[in-house]
Amino acid sequence: MKRIITYNVNGIRAAAGKGFVEWLTQSGADVVCLQEIKALPEQIPMLELSAAGYQTYCFSAQKKGYSGVAILSKTAPDKVVKGMGIPAYDNEGRFLRADFGDLSVVSVYHPSGTSGEERQAFKMQWLDDFTAYVEELRRERPFLVLAGDYNICHEAIDIHDPVRNAHSSGFLPEERDWMSRFLEKGYTDAFRSLHPGLKDQYTWWSFRAGARGKNLGWRIDYLMLTNNLRPHLKDAFILPNAMHSDHCPTGIELEF
Repeated sequence: MKRIITYNVNGIRAAAGKGFVEWLTQSGADVVCLQEIKALPEQIPMLELSAAGYQTYCFSAQKKGYSGVAILSKTAPDKVVKGMGIPAYDNEGRFLRADFGDLSVVSVYHPSGTSGEERQAFKMQWLDDFTAYVEELRRERPFLVLAGDYNICHEAIDIHDPVRNAHSSGFLPEERDWMSRFLEKGYTDAFRSLHPGLKDQYTWWSFRAGARGKNLGWRIDYLMLTNNLRPHLKDAFILPNAMHSDHCPTGIELEF
């Protein structure tokens, strides 16, 4: 059994100050993919993570206090690959891959388009380039877990107010269409595949207006699996009671 969790921590140092490491020791996870670590390698609490039983692999953004991804693992991967070889994205620390035997686990942080038209255009270009990169990667590494913050709600069931958010970045028709097309290429949304009709299941809440307390959220964090892993998927879950970030962890259990 392999338990894989993804978690946008919105700053690993801030999360550590809110009990993230203590939570990690109780998580039972074999691999944890982090996004928005907002830290350079020397700023990550490696000793505490090591004491919790995890080796840390990170890919930080060049800009301080911004973006960045990491993979925490109880066992050393066979190989770690930082970035996609595309400077515009790699400078922002958005893609990190670890290979464990035949299985590859990716921590990915998709751009947000909420800050304006320029970043929304960047996001849409990223989505095309991400698809092309992953499709090529799949030829070499056919068993992929693409875990991370996608900054997109796919269906109306994934967002608390689909009507009023119909023109909001993260729920735009073109973003949702991209996700549908991506899944049709041979990927599985692990959580939704096991819980197709389960409502009010979110992974991110705005800090405004007590949204989390009212569960007015968005499901934007995913574990996407190549379809060949679908027979091995035994569980998919969301952990809303982990309160170290404006996101919460979501995860899967695979059995080989």
